[in-house]
Amino acid sequence: MLAVAHLQAAYGPAQVLFDVSFRVEAGEVVTLIGRNGMGKTTTIATIMGLLPACGGTAAFEGRSLLGLPPHQIAQTGLGLVPEGRQIFPTLTVEENLIATAARRFAAPRWTLERVYRFFPQLAERRRHLGQELSGGEQQMLAIGRALMTNPKLLILDEATEGLAPLLRREIWTCLDRLKKEGQAILLVDKHLASLMKLADRHAIIEKGQVVWSGTSAELAADPMIAQRHLQV
Repeated sequence: MLAVAHLQAAYGPAQVLFDVSFRVEAGEVVTLIGRNGMGKTTTIATIMGLLPACGGTAAFEGRSLLGLPPHQIAQTGLGLVPEGRQIFPTLTVEENLIATAARRFAAPRWTLERVYRFFPQLAERRRHLGQELSGGEQQMLAIGRALMTNPKLLILDEATEGLAPLLRREIWTCLDRLKKEGQAILLVDKHLASLMKLADRHAIIEKGQVVWSGTSAELAADPMIAQRHLQV
């Protein structure tokens, strides 16, 4: 589905991505992992058109994404749950969800009713403003808002950042359910143990380049990989 090869990007004169290559196949969960400041969020921003690339390629279902404006990239079937959630604080839960709804198919997989079934807490809080929700509820809303675009690939940047352990487990459970339904997911998070249970493959980013990629089994079989690149 998503093929990224030798991607490069810069903030002004400062190059931050030098050689990022990875792929996401249909139905897979793939992670971008690495220490803080290594280029994970920048990679997602570049794929989504929020930062222009200065080299390499990024294609979704064979169509190049580079140079397209963000709204056109979203229309190809990429749904983003951004770092920090970025929900609309003064809109209600329901207004947040409706704001991003897109009917990409004759019978869309995700509707308001289905999101409420998937996240019952959002149904209970549908009339509450975004700013009135807990951190966990805001993250559920951010995921639900992305699902309302009916994405072929769901991208989550820092999926459980700032959440208490109990709330993190709820988010991991939601993502596991999505995987079992065949949803392709590209995921950034710091909790390696949870990522290894969920993901099919991983790409480790260090100083703006992918320095290792492989399966969860391969990562578990060589603890030195995580120690060397992730300091865990």
